[in-house]
Amino acid sequence: RARAVEAGLAVGTAAEIAEWAEVVALCTPDETTAGIYREEIAASLKPGNTLLFAHGFNIHYGFIEPAPEVDVVLVAPKGPGRALRSEFLAGGGLAAYMAVHQDAWGAAQATALAYAWGIGCARVGVIPTTFREETETDLFGEQAVLCGGIPALIKAGFETLLDAGYSPVGAYYECVLEAKLIVDLLYEGGLKHMRESISDTAEWGGFLAEGRIDTEGLRAAMKQILEEVRTGNFAREWVEEAKLGKPRLAAFRAEEEAHPAEAVGKELRDSLGWPAS
Repeated sequence: RARAVEAGLAVGTAAEIAEWAEVVALCTPDETTAGIYREEIAASLKPGNTLLFAHGFNIHYGFIEPAPEVDVVLVAPKGPGRALRSEFLAGGGLAAYMAVHQDAWGAAQATALAYAWGIGCARVGVIPTTFREETETDLFGEQAVLCGGIPALIKAGFETLLDAGYSPVGAYYECVLEAKLIVDLLYEGGLKHMRESISDTAEWGGFLAEGRIDTEGLRAAMKQILEEVRTGNFAREWVEEAKLGKPRLAAFRAEEEAHPAEAVGKELRDSLGWPAS
């Protein structure tokens, strides 16, 4: 808030801003957005206003049902807010998905594109999609690969080396720290680029291991995760968890904080003084 005031922006509560804003962008956490909309925004929206989302969650799963005379659009930058801001200040941007859910006045797409230009996304690329596709692919990718799959592989690899008597530091380097090197190579040029950048030994061993890790059980779990996302079961479970004060999330966080890899990582970072501030 202080930085926004310093930058000369109008600052107020959601209700105060919604009284005069023509475009209301809801860039709030999924689990709180519907409440903010109902309690502070809905009554102030006027015909011709635009309701803009950074994620399709609440519209796709029906937690928010806007009035028919309001345009409803999506501009979803593919990255966190900090990266969006830093890239913008550097003259760049993040690519973004764009979708129109409700076009009451014929200008919804133009408004979404203007917003994408305003936050720097159109400097890189704006990808047309739908609220459904953005929401379901985003949730699936987070759960099955990025925030669920990768941590599961890292923990399993680290624990396997520890159980076999190897050094915790060595296990941490091989299963945690070097993951960044591979992800950076994938980001730079995809799978082929990554394979070409590692040793032939690593490439050969990787191909052999991939076929053993990519099992029927793994594919079945991914299909189940996708089904839970598509049916809305995950969304409803998450909203209910948030209403209860997020007790299971707190338990998950505590369990992961107690994982031996976390203690090893902290000790390494403290002793080596990285990453540099």
